[in-house]
Amino acid sequence: MTRIAYYRCSTTDQTIESQRHAMGGSFDHEFKDEGVSGIIPAAQRPGFASLLQFIRKGDTLHVYAVDRLGRDALDVQATVRALLQRGVAVEVHGLGRIAQGVGELILAVLAQVADMERARIVERTAAGRDKARASLAETGRTHRGKASMGRPKEADPAEVAAWRREKGATIVETAEHWRLSPATVKRYCASVPA
Repeated sequence: MTRIAYYRCSTTDQTIESQRHAMGGSFDHEFKDEGVSGIIPAAQRPGFASLLQFIRKGDTLHVYAVDRLGRDALDVQATVRALLQRGVAVEVHGLGRIAQGVGELILAVLAQVADMERARIVERTAAGRDKARASLAETGRTHRGKASMGRPKEADPAEVAAWRREKGATIVETAEHWRLSPATVKRYCASVPA
């Protein structure tokens, strides 16, 4: 029997280390998806897709929490049910082994909670944007004191685009001159009419 761990974190500024530490490590194999949203179906995530190709009957899959499997209740349930049907045991840290029957019922409830939490995150994010827009229109600053929505401009896009045209510079040369990333230069140049 092979002990397999799966880790997932949604943003690139998070790490899987806290999940690994909490579960105690010492797994035979580990799979991870970093910077991958739980709303993406499990089988479409690179790490989980590799896990599905690797895992065999008699293996045990360990996850830190139900929401690490996903944030869509139906996908989580379908994923766990498919693993159980393949003869794979699913162990959720702090919850224990999920078995067919009652275990699936508990999982369904927990997956629904994860799904509801995702909906609340979306609502809170939208409310924050609305509040920022209202404050920006009223005071010229967002409710957090920023001068604009989104990421701050590192340089004036019109100046960057004009400099690039005048010099006949490449994206990379412009990025180096202005100390910007090539992606930022592309975005600036695309936003300014030629």
